[in-house]
Amino acid sequence: MHGFLILLPCDVTVGAGQFTWNWELPALGMKHHPRAPISFHVPEQIAGTPFAHENASIIKFNSFWTVELDPNWSLMAVHPINRADLPFRLITGVVDSDRFHDVGINFPAVWSDKNFSGVLPKGTPIAQCYPVPREAPTLVFEAMSDDKMRRYDDLASKIMAAPGVYRQQHRSKRVTP
Repeated sequence: MHGFLILLPCDVTVGAGQFTWNWELPALGMKHHPRAPISFHVPEQIAGTPFAHENASIIKFNSFWTVELDPNWSLMAVHPINRADLPFRLITGVVDSDRFHDVGINFPAVWSDKNFSGVLPKGTPIAQCYPVPREAPTLVFEAMSDDKMRRYDDLASKIMAAPGVYRQQHRSKRVTP
């Protein structure tokens, strides 16, 4: 309901500083489409960022999907939520996918666990993506009125008195299709 995950399309074995895969990818109809699930960013692409240091390994997960959004919408890609266990950290980025959609988006990441040795299995989440409007929302900052302060204190006292107040009284029930 709130975006989607990009998943690793095949097992990737990592060891001794190398990435390997054995993927029976069928012949592709486009001559410039990548066949590898992972490639590397050149150091110039991170120059001047917090990721730029001599030991940084910046990989990119190649995409095998295109994403086309409605006009004036962009795609925000973030590290998969609650996945601190992954040996990489996706670099957050925004792509204007209403204009850039004829090829797959590649997702850069910092390889953060230099000691990782093993397999990233097919289906590992590599990016969590959200459509976002490019138009900035109108925000209002103001002092709370007496009524809003009363409502705040009322709800805060209920939250402090019993567990589950938000879940039971305020969370919207989602229906999955």
